[in-house]
Amino acid sequence: MLDYSALEGKLKRGEISNCYIFCGSDEQTIKDTINKIANKVLSKNFLQLNYVEMDGLNITIDSIINACETLPFMSDKRVVLIYRANFLKDRVDKSMEKLSKEVGSYIRTLPKHCILIMYYIFENDKEKESDKLKKISKLACTVKFSKLKGASLQKKVGDMFKEKGKEISKADLALFCSLVENNIDIIENEIEKLCSYTEGREITPKDIYDLVSGKEDNDIFNLVEFLSQRKPQVALDVLNELLFKGESVSVILRMIQRQFKLLFDIKLGICKGKSKDDLTQELKLHPYVCEKMMMQSKKFSIEQLEKIINLCLNTEKNLKSTSVDEKTEMELLIINTAIV
Repeated sequence: MLDYSALEGKLKRGEISNCYIFCGSDEQTIKDTINKIANKVLSKNFLQLNYVEMDGLNITIDSIINACETLPFMSDKRVVLIYRANFLKDRVDKSMEKLSKEVGSYIRTLPKHCILIMYYIFENDKEKESDKLKKISKLACTVKFSKLKGASLQKKVGDMFKEKGKEISKADLALFCSLVENNIDIIENEIEKLCSYTEGREITPKDIYDLVSGKEDNDIFNLVEFLSQRKPQVALDVLNELLFKGESVSVILRMIQRQFKLLFDIKLGICKGKSKDDLTQELKLHPYVCEKMMMQSKKFSIEQLEKIINLCLNTEKNLKSTSVDEKTEMELLIINTAIV
């Protein structure tokens, strides 16, 4: 089974397969890849006549065969897409199990003029490709679309900025990717917003922080900032918003602990005469993030940070050892932190 990067390399080299089966959690990238394949083999003038989409939840083997056997019009190829091809998953009902076997047999004799593409989406990030896909991988090009991370994500996002005609530095690109939620639809919207806002000039780290609807890490930074300003009520609003988004209490507590631990390390480093560059390298932070946290650390003393870290540890202990109300326990932590 290939990953997205390997498939992208094949497509760039013009290596087009007769049958593709895609699975994964990143549906937008799957759709973008399908469009790339269709655009490579089909003329835009006859796209509607040679491109067919079928819903895998309401389909029969006869309708699949009919779509695939139909000759292309004024073209060498015809593309047939089956989305929501859940019959390729494990543990399906009898009708879908029958359909999967029929499809498995049919793709052995798939006509050369047809490019059949099937895909289904994982229900969660922990889901793995089905055993059916492993068995069928010799008959089709099977690809798993995991969410892009690290250098792969930055390359993808960098290309998206270039498509908008916007230049962004490597450092700012890394900052953008570290803040934005790892969802291509959301990333696309944030890029559009950022490009419009900075039209006619370069993107700055401040633009990214001000505009990008960040991940929970950014929310935690704001929560801590409100605590440093002794505004517990506003910090409680951030907590409620995180809970409303579905974030668990244990994850929120862990992020708060991490933030204060970083502030503690930065505070100690500053007292020892370390520079921003030293702390950036030592703590593996983006320079702009480090600069903001250095400013934030000035609002706490070392003694206050030690007390807050101990409050976090006590809260963690209470959550694990007693049957307390989790939300109430977190609210108490925030209130007590604001008055340290």
